[in-house]
Amino acid sequence: MLGDMPRYGFNFQWMFSKQEGGLPAHADAKALDFLAKHGFDFVRIPTDYRSWTEGTDYFHPNEAILAYLDRYLEETRSRGLHLSLNLHRAPGYCINRPEIETHNLWTDTVAQEAFTFLWTHFAERYKGVPNDFLSFDLLNEPPNDGERGFNRDIHQQIMRNTVAAIRAVDPAREIVLNGVSGGHLAIPELADLRVIHSGRGYQPMSVSHHGAHWWSPPGGWKQAEYPGEWDGKFWNRDSLRAFYQPWRDVEALGVAIHIGECGCYNQTPNDVAMRWLTDQFGIYREFGWGFGLWTFEGSFGIIEHGRPGAVYEELDGYQVDRPYLDLLLQSRIA
Repeated sequence: MLGDMPRYGFNFQWMFSKQEGGLPAHADAKALDFLAKHGFDFVRIPTDYRSWTEGTDYFHPNEAILAYLDRYLEETRSRGLHLSLNLHRAPGYCINRPEIETHNLWTDTVAQEAFTFLWTHFAERYKGVPNDFLSFDLLNEPPNDGERGFNRDIHQQIMRNTVAAIRAVDPAREIVLNGVSGGHLAIPELADLRVIHSGRGYQPMSVSHHGAHWWSPPGGWKQAEYPGEWDGKFWNRDSLRAFYQPWRDVEALGVAIHIGECGCYNQTPNDVAMRWLTDQFGIYREFGWGFGLWTFEGSFGIIEHGRPGAVYEELDGYQVDRPYLDLLLQSRIA
């Protein structure tokens, strides 16, 4: 069952990684109040299964930690916001440092069973919560073919099995599947599942991730430019539109599309970033797609991101990049 799309909002990192010696963060009520006040309605929570799992004991989650998810849902639901629950790090896979996993989601049966178990557990836990308030975003950014044993046939089978397991418990639950190759490539082979497909808003990476310490671009760092050339291709509004054409083709099959992550790192000059973001969000509005910015505060957000040349305005207790906020608000479809 497809939900009431589009939705607009932000990713929050309250349980993004296992907190050494501590607990996950509590829901940020001030931030959620800001979202509700300014007409946003989407909160994506990328989680790390290690937060509630002891070692590789995947099948006995710590209920005290899962209770944080319950409270996140209470806080978002009370404000009329939709919570998208995501496994950013799943048993056997994460786009960040997958090599630290004991098992491999693409080759090991125990990891695949653990993945399906977790989503079945969440389906039972949240059965009856209306889709207006909750969706399951199964796996953040599957990899490229050939990486750690991944291929699209294996991915397809795991996702089909897990969707079926969720629907056996809660047939109407809204489910989201990320595109492959880090979320960038459409997945027409899964169009028949009647789930939402989630893309990414990071191309060209030379703009969105300029200066990022965790990513090394082909040919090394160069000046961030937009419009401009990267990796043998000239990027402008037309090429952005062409980049998303495979997603449009899947949409034509009756699939709802949402951009689960997008944004620009703070090392890109603000004038370059805003030219690119204006084209990108203009295309999302043209297509009628919702989006979730990565993130609300900090280096990718709208609050004190620190991009060179940005100017901030005091708003509801935050130092906000007001032109950026206005661009997001103007990119919604009422």
